[in-house]
Amino acid sequence: MISTKGRYALRVMIDLAKYSDGSYIPLKEIAEREKISKKYLEIIVKELVSAKLLEGVSGKGGGYKLVRSPDEYSVGEILEVTEGSLAIVACLAKGAEECPRAEGCDTLPMWSELNQMIHDFFFKKKLSELL
Repeated sequence: MISTKGRYALRVMIDLAKYSDGSYIPLKEIAEREKISKKYLEIIVKELVSAKLLEGVSGKGGGYKLVRSPDEYSVGEILEVTEGSLAIVACLAKGAEECPRAEGCDTLPMWSELNQMIHDFFFKKKLSELL
C-alpha cells in the first residue's frame, strides 16, 4: 500500500511540474494549492532534495524546483524515495537476505511475477503522464 507520504510526494512533484517557469516555487504556495500541511511537506521535500529529485534554495526568492524535465522522472523513483522498497513481499526487496525457503517456495513465482508487474508499471509511468 502506498502511504500518504508517497501520494503527497507525487502531488508535490506534479505541482512543481505544472507551475514551474524555471524559478523556485515557495513551499507555502505548493501547500496552499495542494491543501497539504506545509510542515508535512517540509519532511517530504527534504527527502526529495536528498535524493536529488528536487533542488531547494532558502531565503527570499527561494523554494523548490525540479532538477530534470517531468518526462525524465518515473513514478517509481519518486515513490521509492518516500516509501522505500516497493517489493510486494520482503524476500523480493533489493538487498534482502536470501530466504532459506526460496528453493521450495510454491508461492515465490507468483510473488515474483506480481512484483515485476508493479515495478514495471511504476517505473514506466512518467511524471509528465500525470500532468
